[in-house]
Amino acid sequence: MMSPANIPERMRCIEIKGPGGPEVLVPAERPVPKPRAGEVLIAVVAAGVNRPDVVQRQGSYPPPPGASDLPGLEVAGTVVMQGDGVTWPAVGDQVCALLPGGGYAAFATAPAVTCLPVPHGMDITAAAALPETFFTVWHNVFERGRLKAGESFLVHGGTSGIGTTAIQLAKAFGATIITTAGSDEKCDACRKLGADMAINYRTTDFVTEIRALPAKGVDVILDMVGGDYVAQNIACLKPDGRLVNIAFLEGSKVAIDLMPVMLKRLHLTGSTMRSRDIVFKGAIAQCLRTQVWPLLARGEVAPILDRAFPLAQAAEAHRRMESSAHIGKIVLVI
Repeated sequence: MMSPANIPERMRCIEIKGPGGPEVLVPAERPVPKPRAGEVLIAVVAAGVNRPDVVQRQGSYPPPPGASDLPGLEVAGTVVMQGDGVTWPAVGDQVCALLPGGGYAAFATAPAVTCLPVPHGMDITAAAALPETFFTVWHNVFERGRLKAGESFLVHGGTSGIGTTAIQLAKAFGATIITTAGSDEKCDACRKLGADMAINYRTTDFVTEIRALPAKGVDVILDMVGGDYVAQNIACLKPDGRLVNIAFLEGSKVAIDLMPVMLKRLHLTGSTMRSRDIVFKGAIAQCLRTQVWPLLARGEVAPILDRAFPLAQAAEAHRRMESSAHIGKIVLVI
């Protein structure tokens, strides 16, 4: 086990040299960060790659004030130093953690309250794929979307990191799941994860398929597409349905007809995670620890790993993500 006295002064990391394509991700060396009060220093084993990392690299998602400018919103590894006031996690504990930035590095600081233990029996590399999607899905589907057992749930992009997580959690908590994906292969993968219905959006109109169901719609939708999907989602919702937007790959500015929103008493909402305060994120971490971590320990829910790349190949990892060929999460191994 590494002791504070053995922590090196400098570390390997990946920097963003300027806004642009994957080629702007370059290996570099930096001083090892020091944990502030309420933080821990983690010797990183693996870091998750997420769509917000791509958007940051492109220059459209700057880190919040005080956060590292290095990309990376989640890691797994071993705690090697505690900041002032931290009682858990302790030095030597294996954790996965949600970060405001800085994950593409050999060492990263994280708020202690957004650390979670590596689930019993889980490989630590796989645990690096947990925090970003599980925090996001729990808050947006179960807190904002208020999905309950017996309700129906539509998630777009079912083979993304968010999608594979949402399908499994919604199934574990008793919902009926419909998803969209871009190929028959991906639709098959979604069904294997627990989706009751998977629609290839390239060959089939998902609105027609959902409106043809006996219920003529769904209760909750999680959308990362935006653009034209907003009006289509509204058409798919049942009375008192909830639409939750967490990204807008096809654009954030749309024109919609408010009449069905009024007539069906719909709730349109959305959120971001990175800029929320530590108290908010810590509360989600506690919900995950009590409600979801037991499912992970029992193997009822699991992170779906697409591919692992060495840290120095972060650019290739981003190319893989932007190709949309992946099924599940992409991770960087330090």
